[in-house]
Amino acid sequence: QVQLVESGGGLVQAGGSLRLSCTASERTFSTYAMGWFRQAPGKERDFVAAISWSGGSTYYADSVKGRFSISRDNAKNTVYLQMNSLKPEDTAVYYCAADPRLSFTRGVASTPRLYNYWGQGTQVTVSS
Repeated sequence: QVQLVESGGGLVQAGGSLRLSCTASERTFSTYAMGWFRQAPGKERDFVAAISWSGGSTYYADSVKGRFSISRDNAKNTVYLQMNSLKPEDTAVYYCAADPRLSFTRGVASTPRLYNYWGQGTQVTVSS
């Protein structure tokens, strides 16, 4: 059973930056595709970004493209989400997700139900 632990959330003013981290317990982390999703109160869980096992391929939601950047360090079993130029509408609980068998196409990588493992989430609040 893979355990994912997110960190790095907090309160930031609009225009500011945060870096989220997600560390996995599994030694085979380097074979997993990873994704970041977010969920605002009363809304569905939305795709934010995803990265292939090697880090060679990434996808982003249109709403964050150019502002957010996903990366991974397989030696540290960690995936990162660098968030710049934050907006109040970015406020949500951010979750990381992992799957060892994910076919890494945009349609698959952006679908929450296709990920087997999830972290507990970290709150990001952007004030105006």
